[in-house]
Amino acid sequence: MELLDLAADLVTRAGARGASDAECVIREGAEFSVRVRLGEVEQIKEAGSKAMGLRVLQGKRAASAYTSDFSDAGVERLLASALEIVPHTSEDPYAGLPEAGEFGYGADPASLNLYDDAILAFSSEEKIGMARRAERAALETDPRITNSDGASFGSGWGRWVLANSRGFAGEYRSSSCSLSVSPLAEDGDSKEHDFWYTVARSASGLDTPERVGRIAAERALRRLHPTKIATTKAPVVFEPLTARTLLSHILSAVSGDAVYRQASFLAGQLGRNVAAPGITIVDDGLRPGGFGSSPFDDEGVATRRTTVLRDGVLESYLLNSYTARKLGLKTTGNASRGLAGNPGIGPGNFMLSPGEASREEIIRSVKSGFYVTELMGFGVNLVTGDYSRGAAGFWIENGEIGFPVSEVTIAGNLKQMLHDVEMIGSDLNFQSSLIVPTVKIREMIVAGK
Repeated sequence: MELLDLAADLVTRAGARGASDAECVIREGAEFSVRVRLGEVEQIKEAGSKAMGLRVLQGKRAASAYTSDFSDAGVERLLASALEIVPHTSEDPYAGLPEAGEFGYGADPASLNLYDDAILAFSSEEKIGMARRAERAALETDPRITNSDGASFGSGWGRWVLANSRGFAGEYRSSSCSLSVSPLAEDGDSKEHDFWYTVARSASGLDTPERVGRIAAERALRRLHPTKIATTKAPVVFEPLTARTLLSHILSAVSGDAVYRQASFLAGQLGRNVAAPGITIVDDGLRPGGFGSSPFDDEGVATRRTTVLRDGVLESYLLNSYTARKLGLKTTGNASRGLAGNPGIGPGNFMLSPGEASREEIIRSVKSGFYVTELMGFGVNLVTGDYSRGAAGFWIENGEIGFPVSEVTIAGNLKQMLHDVEMIGSDLNFQSSLIVPTVKIREMIVAGK
């Protein structure tokens, strides 16, 4: 039986045996990863999996179970387990599937460019070879690149199937591949490492191993002989990789789960100005080739484009059907789930809209400030917005990148930081479902020696 037919059949059987509603999800896929260090293969893994989950409802009670046994007996045990559990669960007045009119495809899966057969065509030797080439390029960049923490190549594909008792049945496939390398630079008593990577939905979307290796080496070299600085208040510029963490905090703060629990500093702020003019954040689950793209969410609701902040004003939270009911709103098609349990919330492609300034123009605007290239620790309180992270990077002097800086802490409050965004770059980084350019904050505490 085809997987989509199997999912639909299981939902029908659940209804015939007492479930008022049911949904079945099936995931299958395969992955490959290899890690090399100094040219030698250290670890190689190839694995495939297929599993199925069933969630049943009886009125306002819900229960779920999952299995990797697709035999008739295994499917029967899955069904019996979920139906046996559900009478013993607590009633939740907000439990339930989305309304029938909310289901559908936001786009034809083929138009989203989520899957590329060419990734599966790579041989093991080619994958290992790309990792070796990236590491070799890093080691050959400069004599001060003396060692390596390794290089890795990974690839995989997946298939997602969903059917429910409200009449929705759908499926789509996705694929991705990635390459990364982490070299070590050494000069006298100074040793520093850094990394670079490339990731894409398609084989042709990857950067060359040689370019990945050179960039990783250059990033490690520039960190040699870091300096500690005195505690000060100064402008802070986040490169796209570190600015991504800022965007992740905003994503958490607009998640319906955090909002209805009053665990977010943005709870109750719809329609209010919560950020500087010019800040627009969009969640676009329909961006072709995006790492957060899909034709429908994990409840079968059509994926869409949602403007979360527009010119500094909070316009929407990200919601699944459960959190939408809790808040008296409509789902935004952002349900995300595993095989068992109730759906949570996940982004599509969560993007800070770019500005017009280049990275170089942003740096030139800073007389004396901190350029952040690495963040450590998780000192963020989403309820209050308090923000404190360990950081490393470079001191900016008179509009130019100066000496490397390490062992500092940057601190502020996310509510104020959103209002203090002075410049947004044009250099969007699309190698994640969190898409963000260089960002300049007017002032933060930079705590050093």
